[in-house]
Amino acid sequence: MKYRRLGSTDLDVSVIGIGTWQFGGEWGKDFTQMEVDQILDKGREVGINLLDTAECYGDHLSESFIGDYLSRNNREDWIVATKFGHHFIDNFERTRQWKADQVLKQLDHSLKSLKTDYIDLYQAHSCSDEEFNNDDLWTMLDKQVQAGKIRNLGISLQNEASTYQTKTAKEVNARAIQLIYNRLQREPEDEVLPIAEKDNLGVLARVPLASGYLSGKYKPGATFEKSDVRSKHDQADTSKKLKLVEEIARNEVPEGVPMATWALAWCLKHPAVSTVIPGCKNPDQVVLNAQAADLVSTNHPQHKQ
Repeated sequence: MKYRRLGSTDLDVSVIGIGTWQFGGEWGKDFTQMEVDQILDKGREVGINLLDTAECYGDHLSESFIGDYLSRNNREDWIVATKFGHHFIDNFERTRQWKADQVLKQLDHSLKSLKTDYIDLYQAHSCSDEEFNNDDLWTMLDKQVQAGKIRNLGISLQNEASTYQTKTAKEVNARAIQLIYNRLQREPEDEVLPIAEKDNLGVLARVPLASGYLSGKYKPGATFEKSDVRSKHDQADTSKKLKLVEEIARNEVPEGVPMATWALAWCLKHPAVSTVIPGCKNPDQVVLNAQAADLVSTNHPQHKQ
């Protein structure tokens, strides 16, 4: 495994993390604590130290799985990132909760669910620019940093990453951003990633396998079952993506390298990117994800010995 300093924080994160949205049940599978334990045990074994979750992955369900694990293992071995701004309700719907007092309640609930005294990276979760402009919220969060409940603040940007929030991150004491970035979705390269690089913001790249399209499993014409979130994607767009993936596999992926491994390492080549946080369903996928670190150069500006 390789490690990078996360922006101006004091956190050295593994270049491969574990995204845990799936633990909330929205990926079409209900996880057990034993299955989560096996995934996190394997992550620790291969040198992964970063977990990314959120209060609304289930009703603090993903956090609770992680918290149960942390209570039986060394909390200090892990960098835990979670998020705020939503409240989970039935059928995977969420309400938006951005008032300072609401977020303070979310923070305390997250700490309780995670069975920890502090959160390493507490991220605003897909807020609009209007929701972001909330002095009361950021003042309250700064007080929680001073109290030791939060080590660092971050911003998990919406699917269309906000240039404004990225430019303003330092003003609200946010030291990292999270965004969608992969070989099929390169828009952040235009403005957002250069700002992050200039302002020394850590960057967590989510959806690095483009919702599995870059896994190498699917050929043009592939269809997805109704339980698969990709079945809801626009069919024409899916067809276009699969054709592009076929071209990438033919022209860019080295012979003998699994496409998924290559795709994770591809994200990590950008000088602004600190870490990627792919999801995983089982320990074998954790191992395959971790192998991408072998393709990552030690010449990256954030590389840690």
